[in-house]
Amino acid sequence: MKEIITVKDLIKIYGGESQVKALNGVSLTVNEGDFICIMGPSGSGKSTFLNILANIDNPTKGAVLFNGESIYKMSERKVGEFRRDNIGYIFQDFNLIDTLTIRENINVPLVLANKSKAEIKERVENIAKKLNIFEFLDKFPVECSGGQRQRAAAARALVSDPRMIVADEPTGNLDTKNSHDMLKLLKERNVNDGIAIVMVTHDSMVASYAKRLLFLRDGKIDDSIDRGELTQKEFFYKIVDVTSKESQGLFDVMGD
Repeated sequence: MKEIITVKDLIKIYGGESQVKALNGVSLTVNEGDFICIMGPSGSGKSTFLNILANIDNPTKGAVLFNGESIYKMSERKVGEFRRDNIGYIFQDFNLIDTLTIRENINVPLVLANKSKAEIKERVENIAKKLNIFEFLDKFPVECSGGQRQRAAAARALVSDPRMIVADEPTGNLDTKNSHDMLKLLKERNVNDGIAIVMVTHDSMVASYAKRLLFLRDGKIDDSIDRGELTQKEFFYKIVDVTSKESQGLFDVMGD
């Protein structure tokens, strides 16, 4: 599969005197067709890692490479084009524009890509139907529930057919049915179109949709497992087993 982005030895430090090392030497290559899930305790660096992967934030140290070229040697315009053409981000807090309708929010990446009005309308309505938000397209975000806004954020990320979706707790505000519908759509786009997905979740059932699972702890990749030939159910039970051992490891570190 063709490489999309590579990050090497990422270090991210926040704060002045009371510094916090959110990432401590993380490396990963994302290829077309990958479906990677990231799990770990709060404060382990999951969201920070996603932000750097999506070029929303910069590491303190380390390399971010697109087609083998450092992002930091590209012009600002070229980085913007790379982000626009290659990455769709499903934010945990939706990140919708309150003064735009749901339809207009989903439109944004297509308008930036100079798509025709007819194509924009067709694409937006198609993805809205798949995510069960068609009837809310002409409402404003404040008029919608958290679940509806979550699905609108997912629609905006998917509508432009990016090469990679970065998703931070994409089902966190959804009920069981809508969670399944979103994950089913992500899986279909991954299998049929080769869209890479890098997703953060705390839910083992959500993680079982992935092909590979990474565990972050204290800013480092602590463990990883591949689905291989396992069924989704078998992978789910394996994830539950590994996460329980990870939790036990925390108790071992803390002691009685």
